[in-house]
Amino acid sequence: MDVREKIESLAQKFAPEFVAVRRHLHQNPELSFQEYDTCAYIKKRLQAIGITDIASVAETGLLATIEGRQKGDTVLLRADMDALPILEKNKVSYASKNDGVMHACGHDAHSASLLLCAKILWEIKEDLNGSIKLLFQPGEEVVPGGASLVMREKAYQDLGCLPHIGQHVQPNLPVGKVGFCSGKFMASMDELFLTIKGKGGHGAMPESLIDPVLIASHIIVAAQQLVSRMASPRTPSVLSFGKVIANGAVNIVPDEVHIEGTFRTFDKAWRKDALQRLEKLVTSIAEGMGGSCELKINHGYPHLVNDTVLTQDMKSAAIEYLGSKNAVDLEPWMAAEDFAYYSQKNPSCFYLLGVGNEQKGIRSGLHTQTFDIDENALEIGGGLMAWLAVKNLGHS
Repeated sequence: MDVREKIESLAQKFAPEFVAVRRHLHQNPELSFQEYDTCAYIKKRLQAIGITDIASVAETGLLATIEGRQKGDTVLLRADMDALPILEKNKVSYASKNDGVMHACGHDAHSASLLLCAKILWEIKEDLNGSIKLLFQPGEEVVPGGASLVMREKAYQDLGCLPHIGQHVQPNLPVGKVGFCSGKFMASMDELFLTIKGKGGHGAMPESLIDPVLIASHIIVAAQQLVSRMASPRTPSVLSFGKVIANGAVNIVPDEVHIEGTFRTFDKAWRKDALQRLEKLVTSIAEGMGGSCELKINHGYPHLVNDTVLTQDMKSAAIEYLGSKNAVDLEPWMAAEDFAYYSQKNPSCFYLLGVGNEQKGIRSGLHTQTFDIDENALEIGGGLMAWLAVKNLGHS
């Protein structure tokens, strides 16, 4: 039996154990940078496998090591651990026990998959030439991102430059398939917080007011010029406002309006220019209408770049493991991921793991109250990640 066959056999053998792990994590979600119980649970699972070289990183994260039989290269495999502030609506036995907190982005599946991968690699460590670093990272969902904190840790910095591999569940891909994109794959993301100030009062006397609601409406519409008329058509950009609070009433105009949104792109220079233009635009509109606007920007993740050579190699390896029909090419995605920090400094491959299943009714999108996965994806995800690690290191 060759190494690939060993991995496939072990993935199938151990998968039920890690379906249970995923369900435990799903039932006990914790928000970003609060993953204390999750961290302790994952550490116990690693120790049960036999892995004892485990360092704490970013307070609630872990960096574990599996050494192969012979010295050689090193590859890092990453999973994230945090959940979202969402109230779960799934009627399943493993639904969240923590009201208002849910693994709606699949980080429970990422961690369970990497644990399965760890058990497989531990079983075949005599076949490995080199070291595997297993990174269980906190705080992916919240700026500044757990990745940026991990990268400040001495345990991480001592690794130097090395290949980084990560995967993310994708319900739009059917279970059994994985997707790859070379080059620029995911967008940068900056959070926008606008406070528009005017002079509120009775809705029947507009002449005595400076209406911040009206100002806000002009700002929301005009700000789209950033994308439609200021950005090059060759530079993908998305400006979205998802929260508007005008806390008045049917006949009361408030003094202030608050707007929150995000700006995303793939170009570092345009990102900087666009945010400067946005600040000038919203300020001038508000002042021109007699009010004022303060724009606060939380600078978020950079854009994620998949190393072309590594990604093509990993796609070829995925074809070897899953077959040519099950490793597909993807278009760039405007979502953001803090794995991007690693990709700016290291050769990286971040790919998508199909978890959707129309026949089972598993089709809800990421960050929704009914998100779930086809758990058959765990066997595929854990086994494939082990195989990708092996292909990076070589084997005896």
